Amino acid sequence: MRLTACGRGGLVGLVALAVAGVATAHERTTSYSTWDVRGDTAHVTVRLSELDASHFSWGSQPGPERELRLGEYLAERLQLVAAGRSCAVSDGPRELRAPSGRLAFEWRVDCPAEAPLEVRSAVLFEVAPSHLHFVRLRRDGGPLHERVLSDTERVWSLGEAAASGGGSAESGTGGTTFWGYLRLGVEHILEGYDHLAFLLALLLVGSALRDVVTIVTGFTAAHSITLGLSAFGILQPAAAPVEALIGLSIAMVAAENVWLVGDRGPLVPVVIAATLALLAGVAVAGFGRVPAISLTGLALFTLCYFGMLHRSAHASHLRWAIAFIFGLIHGFGFAAVLGEAGLPPHRAVAALFGFNAGVEVGQLAVVAAVWPLLRWGTTARAGRFRVGIIEGGSAAVLALGVFWFVSRAYG
Repeated sequence: MRLTACGRGGLVGLVALAVAGVATAHERTTSYSTWDVRGDTAHVTVRLSELDASHFSWGSQPGPERELRLGEYLAERLQLVAAGRSCAVSDGPRELRAPSGRLAFEWRVDCPAEAPLEVRSAVLFEVAPSHLHFVRLRRDGGPLHERVLSDTERVWSLGEAAASGGGSAESGTGGTTFWGYLRLGVEHILEGYDHLAFLLALLLVGSALRDVVTIVTGFTAAHSITLGLSAFGILQPAAAPVEALIGLSIAMVAAENVWLVGDRGPLVPVVIAATLALLAGVAVAGFGRVPAISLTGLALFTLCYFGMLHRSAHASHLRWAIAFIFGLIHGFGFAAVLGEAGLPPHRAVAALFGFNAGVEVGQLAVVAAVWPLLRWGTTARAGRFRVGIIEGGSAAVLALGVFWFVSRAYG
């Protein structure tokens, strides 16, 4: 039995939705702690997203039980260790007021005097192995040090440099180094399935080397701008609408791919713009996390952009524009990793540069691996499969984008 084009697209879409569930389950999440160590006492504050607490059966609903159990969980899984023994909790844990969608706790620990210290984190690793925990620590009024702990690096030993309050953050006993942030950037792009889906959608149509260069350049320039603006606190949009708009950007680029290899009629842009206008109305009524003005702007952008494509003799040459505009949104998504870390000013530039460089290295590695295959599949003897490859690949990416947008905006 042969499937029609719609049937093939639907089947690919169903498979993609199943993959989306797995991808969502493995999204990288972050939490943050601040330690003020004075003598043999330390005050700890911890921040994490409310969504992360929902990994646990008792963490979905706010109330006394969640406050009690989450406080105990955090104090048990995030420890200051002196000479191999956990410092005793002497006050707390207690919940603090936090912005919407966030949770915060504090407690105090007492340690034996004159003992080597370590910060150990096992927060959320059992339910989210890719989770990152950012630690900021100040000892006896000295400078702030920061370290990123992960499932594979759970311990930060506080050496003599940090203990004296004047140690170098680049030393082995100090904070995360430039290379550490570079590795973090590489891991972030390789495990950021939404960013990879967006890149794949762009490359599906842009098979020529010139197209690839302009697309990657536009995407890189844009997300570098917003990553920097957000990391330095100049622009910090709310995370929830940014994440939802990233999903929407993926769906829109995939729809554009189908339009480019189809009859290029008005149906696709009109349906997209009308849907966005309808969602803007829903947002005005108070539903969803994406502001109505953003959805309205995207509806107008869709009509204008597809109009430009329709008039262009080389529509694929304009893809740098959509790569740049949506790259601005993805940059805010990248910045979410560093945004709440509260990096000390003297460390922020190195951390930002290292993280962004890692993102670029990971992105170029993906392009180098994927583009030759797409080039082979859409040209030469295999070129007769070009439309099928673009339609099938775009249908899968479209399903992923819609899933991410709906789940993040209305889930």
